[in-house]
Amino acid sequence: MSWSNQSGGGGPWGPRKQGPWGGGPTGGGGGGSGPGGQPDLEELLRRGQDRLRTIIPGGGPASGRGFAALAGLLIVGWLATGIYVVRPDEIGLNLVFGRYVGSSQPGLNYNWPFPVGSVSKPQVTRVNTTDVGMTAAAGDMRMRAENNPSLMLTGDENIVSIEFQVQWQINPARAADYVFNIQTPQTSVRAVAEGAMREVVGRRNIQPILTTDRSVIEQEVRQLMQEVLNGYGAGVEIRLVQLLKVDPPSQVIDAFRDVQAARQDQDRLRNEAETYASRVVPEAKGEAARILQEAEAYRERAVAEANGQASRFKQVFETYRAAPDVTRERMFLETMERVFGGADKVIVDQNGSGVVPYLPLPEIQKQGAAR
Repeated sequence: MSWSNQSGGGGPWGPRKQGPWGGGPTGGGGGGSGPGGQPDLEELLRRGQDRLRTIIPGGGPASGRGFAALAGLLIVGWLATGIYVVRPDEIGLNLVFGRYVGSSQPGLNYNWPFPVGSVSKPQVTRVNTTDVGMTAAAGDMRMRAENNPSLMLTGDENIVSIEFQVQWQINPARAADYVFNIQTPQTSVRAVAEGAMREVVGRRNIQPILTTDRSVIEQEVRQLMQEVLNGYGAGVEIRLVQLLKVDPPSQVIDAFRDVQAARQDQDRLRNEAETYASRVVPEAKGEAARILQEAEAYRERAVAEANGQASRFKQVFETYRAAPDVTRERMFLETMERVFGGADKVIVDQNGSGVVPYLPLPEIQKQGAAR
């Protein structure tokens, strides 16, 4: 039944002599109030009926056309709420009754409105940063976490303190995995990063970790993290792993620094020794090669001279056997020529005539050459 707003009617509580709380109407405008000055319920219902008549065409709430028009407007308005905008740094994930049905690109898109459908819009271009081995206190410098995750065991059973940073973002091609497969992305990435770093550090000795293998460790940790997260279906892409601090534990850092200084001195002395050896050894080799070449030349010269003397002796012997007298006379004359060729000579006649005068041509030639 419908409630009519007649002058004599009072609604479900009978005549308008009293309101639902037992009080009569107050005020001259026909509006009543209950305890504490609150409006009368009957008056509120009457005013609502008047407003419906002004909004709904057809005369009143009992009109079928009015209800149909109102229902159509409500349905159109509800469907219009399904229009949504995806920003350039986002991807829209459409859900219908809680089930993922597809994604939408940046721009104006549509999905079933609430409560039938919903949209999740993760930011796929934002680079997130996760620090491992440290915590950031408000207004203070970074300090180590209470459980001290920076302490790690190396392959040679030493302990090293490593603080590093991981930069990652949502994989645009697997944004649905990121939204639906992991509940706490930061915690998951931090746990995977710590586990990967411990595995990589556990395969190395402490000395390369502190000195030469930092870039190699970063690459290996990044690759291992990506493989583990892909296995989880996390939809996360690791962009960068950066070692911020690699030191021995604070209790033994002074001893490690002394050892490091000693190793540097050892390397310096070894380099100096290798430099000296690289300079002296070639010089010694060159000197040895020169001596060997001189010895070879002397041997070849001595052997050649000996062979020549032996050949000459054989030739003289053959000549002597053919003509002994002539050969003996020739050998005597050649010997005298060699003996007296460079000496001052005085020729004396054996017959008693005394000194034989002669022209000393060799002496004259020497004097001319001297002048």
